[in-house]
This record gives sequence, C-alpha cells and structure tokens, in this order.
Amino acid sequence: MLRVYFTAEDLARVRVAAGPDHLWEISNSVQTLQRTDGTRVFGEWRRWARPRLPESCRLLSPLLPPHGCSPDFLTPAHGERRSLQAAVEALVRTPRPRLRADLSRVAASRRLPGWTSALADGDGAALRRLGEVLGAYHRQVLAPFWPRVRAHIDADRALRAHGLLDGAVEGLLAGLGPRFRWRPPVLEADYPVEHDLRLNGRGLLLQPSFFCWPTPITLADGALPPVLVYPIDHARDWSRPGLPGAPAAPAAPGRTDGGGALGQLIGHTRAAVLRAARTGASTVELARLLGVTHPAVSQHVKVLRAAGLVTTVRRGGRALHLATAEGRALLRSGERGGGAV
Repeated sequence: MLRVYFTAEDLARVRVAAGPDHLWEISNSVQTLQRTDGTRVFGEWRRWARPRLPESCRLLSPLLPPHGCSPDFLTPAHGERRSLQAAVEALVRTPRPRLRADLSRVAASRRLPGWTSALADGDGAALRRLGEVLGAYHRQVLAPFWPRVRAHIDADRALRAHGLLDGAVEGLLAGLGPRFRWRPPVLEADYPVEHDLRLNGRGLLLQPSFFCWPTPITLADGALPPVLVYPIDHARDWSRPGLPGAPAAPAAPGRTDGGGALGQLIGHTRAAVLRAARTGASTVELARLLGVTHPAVSQHVKVLRAAGLVTTVRRGGRALHLATAEGRALLRSGERGGGAV
C-alpha cells in the first residue's frame, strides 16, 4: 500500500500536471507492453505495437520491467519537459551520483545487464544512446497515438477540475479513482509494496498517465520533488483498427471536407455542443444548456467524437465530454473567421 501524508500546507500546494509527460508515458508504456493483464484496455495496442518495436528499444526492458522498481532518473523531476527532446536532454544531463544511486537500488533487487555499468558511471555515450532509444521508442509506438493520449489527459484534467470545484482539494483527492482512499490527512492507494511518502510542506504534483497500469506510481526516493502518477479512464475504442494516427484535421474556416465525419458538423447545435465542450460538460449539462434531449446530445457527441474533435470519459456513471486540441483549434479558426463554426 502507498500512503501519502499531507500537512495543511501540502493541501494548499496540490496541483495537476498540465498535460501528458513524455518520459512517464514512455516508462509506463514499456512496462504495460510487457504485461498480460489489462487486455480490454491495452490488448489491441500491444498487438499493434510489438511488431513495430525497434530492436534497440529492447534495451529498455531491463530498466523498466513489468513488475518491480525502476530508476528514478528515467523520469527526471527537474528540467524542461514540454517536448520529448527537452525531456530527453534533461535525462541525459542526470548527475552521476543520481545515476549510481538509482541503479544500485535497482540492482539490489534484480540483476541488471552489464551495459548499465556505463550508465552508473555517467558515461556520456551510454546516456546519449539511452536518449536515442527513448526517442525511437516514442516515435514508433507512442507518437501515432499521442493526440489520443493528450485528449484523454485533457479530459481527466477536466474531471479533476470538477472534483476541485465540488469538494475543494479534498474532493480532488477523494475522486482520483477506486484504487485511492482519502482518509485525512493520508491518501492511501493500492501499491505493489509498502511505501510511505511524507510531503512535509512540499506539495504534490498529480500526473495523470495514459499508460500507467494498474496502480499509481511514485518515485522511490522520497527526497525528490513529490509526484503521484495515476491511471486514467480510457475510451473503449481508443486503439481501434484504422485509427492509430492523429484525429482528422479540422476544416478551414467556412469550408467543409465534402464528406465523412467532419462533413456532418455543419449545424448550429453541433457547433454549440463543441463550444460547450471546450471546458468539459456532461450529457445532462449539454442538454440543459442547449435545450435538447439527452439522446440528441449523445448523437451530436458521437459525430464529434468520430471526427476526433471531442473525447468522452466516464466515471461513476457520469459521461464528461471535452473538446480535443483539434476541436479547440477548429473553434479558434471559426472565431478568427467571423463565426464560421
């Protein structure tokens, strides 16, 4: 079990990450790719990804096994993180004491391959090679799905915002999912080992993760900036065949695609649904706002979702619809074009 101990100061410093973290998604997905459970959510993606995995990426498996601890330096807490390149550069600059401490801790529980000795010594070539492997892995098996990863994280952030508005920070913590239990001032979570994390006034970064499975994750070294990576809900069809890539690009202002899902978007009600979903809205809220029936809202959302403009997450019997980055881009295009959308 994981226990996170909060002070009053910590509760005031809880925050949710602004988006997906490239290195956490790489680490979590490498582990999830090696697992056999979670077939309903990840089975189709595993079948798609495994044949495409570059041979060099198999170097990641010993560092990121499906069970057991992994080196903290693979998900650095410091440095620029807004792009994959910047995140990898931060990793490559990991100080030698951190490398040695992390790999020694991992080696105490399982045997590591010989090439990791160069990493522990801070060898520049070994670190650059690791950075190249991480980049290759992301390009091959994550980048094609990255718009979906980002959309799901955006939707989860909207859920967290609703929890915060309804119940303050304690409502946010209590609503993280069935694997969490908020027992003030301690947040408990299912975890493969006994682990206590004392925040001591440092606050906590909540990092939603698309590929985190099945339990949350935190850093092994409690002295590092506290982060709690937690699993999010997934749309049932997120990896369905034929849609490994980005959602369809939005049409230019005043122009339709002439057919397909985007061609069905013409109409004031559907545009209003998309606008209302910019900050997240439930089916009930959309029906009330637009003065239409629940089935009508569901139909409009279905079309928008098929076009890649809206994503839907479900929690506790409630469906929350949120405009994706592509949907928001279409709205901005319409606003610049004088209300075409």
